[in-house]
Amino acid sequence: MQYLLLIYDPEKAWAEMPEAERNKLFTEYMTFTNDIKTSGHYRAGDALQPTHTATTVRVRDGKMSTTDGPFAETKEQLGGFFLIEAKDLNDAIQVAARIPSAKWGSIEVRPVWV
Repeated sequence: MQYLLLIYDPEKAWAEMPEAERNKLFTEYMTFTNDIKTSGHYRAGDALQPTHTATTVRVRDGKMSTTDGPFAETKEQLGGFFLIEAKDLNDAIQVAARIPSAKWGSIEVRPVWV
């Protein structure tokens, strides 16, 4: 099964993080990504641009409207994702728990409807 691992963390924390800490975290992400590529879990993944670059689209009664930014104000923002192949939900959860941002943010594990 495929699972989408959605990475939520406080966007401001990244901006305020000292460069040495950001570099350490980047290294952790590269190690994690290489590990799941080696294990066969990896299908795709990327970081997202900051929330101020987002546009939300809605269609109501046939009329489209757009809003700058994400849909809702939250303490944590969607910052990236991994699409993985896992044998079951437990396997996907084990992979998600190893994502570096799980230490201070949250990882949503969602099965992909294939």
